[in-house]
Amino acid sequence: MSNANTSTDRQTANTSPGQITILRTPTVCKRRGRSRSSHFADIKAGLFVKPVLIGLRATGTPDNEVDALIAARIAGKTDEEIRALVVKLEAARKAAA
Repeated sequence: MSNANTSTDRQTANTSPGQITILRTPTVCKRRGRSRSSHFADIKAGLFVKPVLIGLRATGTPDNEVDALIAARIAGKTDEEIRALVVKLEAARKAAA
């Protein structure tokens, strides 16, 4: 029996309920079902949160923010409502710092 879990799957599975995991761009794109170019176009249009720096040349997105934006799309929110959610999520980052 082969192990089908990727390191990202294990990373997510090992987190406790209150813990935030930083997801790298390929994982975010896969979870969203978007191509890399579409993902960055959404960021530019204000329809997705900007990634955070996790190193000198590395970025990622908090999993709770990805989940919130996916849930908003599933709920049928308009682009304007999603832009407002993006502003709220990014403001919460600054407030937490």
